[in-house]
Amino acid sequence: MITTDILIIGAGPTGLFTVFEAGLLKLRCHLIDALPQPGGQCSEIYPKKPIYDIPAYPEILAGDLTEKLMEQIKQFEPGFTLGERADTVEKQEDGTFVVTTNKGTKHHAKVVAIAGGLGSFEPRKPPIPNIIDFEDKGVEYIIRDPEFYRDKKVVISGGGDSALDWSIFLTDVASSVTLIHRRNEFRGALDSVDKVQELKDAGKIKLITPAEVKGIIGKDKVEGVSVVRKGEEPFIIETDHFIPLFGLSPKLGPIADWGLEIEKNAIKVNNALDYQTNIPGIYAIGDVNTYPGKLKLILCGFHEATLMCQSAYKRIFPDKKYVMKYTTVGGIDGFDGTRKEAPKAVVKKID
Repeated sequence: MITTDILIIGAGPTGLFTVFEAGLLKLRCHLIDALPQPGGQCSEIYPKKPIYDIPAYPEILAGDLTEKLMEQIKQFEPGFTLGERADTVEKQEDGTFVVTTNKGTKHHAKVVAIAGGLGSFEPRKPPIPNIIDFEDKGVEYIIRDPEFYRDKKVVISGGGDSALDWSIFLTDVASSVTLIHRRNEFRGALDSVDKVQELKDAGKIKLITPAEVKGIIGKDKVEGVSVVRKGEEPFIIETDHFIPLFGLSPKLGPIADWGLEIEKNAIKVNNALDYQTNIPGIYAIGDVNTYPGKLKLILCGFHEATLMCQSAYKRIFPDKKYVMKYTTVGGIDGFDGTRKEAPKAVVKKID
């Protein structure tokens, strides 16, 4: 049986950053993830997608963010159970927990932190009759490597951040980019909407709204799409790839049967205190949780992880008084006994 202080379910960005915050408190962490590598969606779905709202990084690829987080937590030597799904949880008489995976691996922890992102998920597919026939033959629901589209004609459909961001990114990769949305208004970030408009005005993106892709044309692979603009006859756009980006349909999986309070496929937490669930000792942080005013941003997950770790410390060591220290003052104590000293302040005497 694997024993740890905090068992983190989900090795995405929020789960990984939890290791760092826990490490500052001398708490050991172990992570479970159904994926074969850390990083969550950032590694599995869009490693080459640029992220723009990480502090100090005007732009960073999702895969690079994962690498930086892994580098940051290396000093705290977390354990990983990868390629296995957390299936059951049993609360022990002493208030600790035993979590067992679908492969029978048991983990004993004083605190459980669910950082499972959107949970297990599958892409939302548009209602196009023959779309299944062209999957992996020019129809992709997820962009894993933009170089796959180098010098190809690409049609993207959707109105959210993914559709906007990838349309912008692929203008420097694909030979042509067409963005189709059924409305004139977009749901994505205003900066991205403005950027798409600028690229349209510059002739780098073809924007078709309000319109929908109603059919796919081709024999052994995608050769074009049939588009219907509101109030007009259908027309054909030649393309090598059709990428409908309508988001993901999330599922909590076995966690939904743990007795947690669920609302709209997310775990309710007490955000006024510490992001604890209705089961004391089990927390939920990142995209997997919900509370009034919730924003599903990586940045918010980092904040939630920080406060959760403070609460976990108090739960694990109820008789200890923890005094908050700043890493800029005290440095970072590693488990190997080394210490990174902060630079000493320069004091100037005024006569």
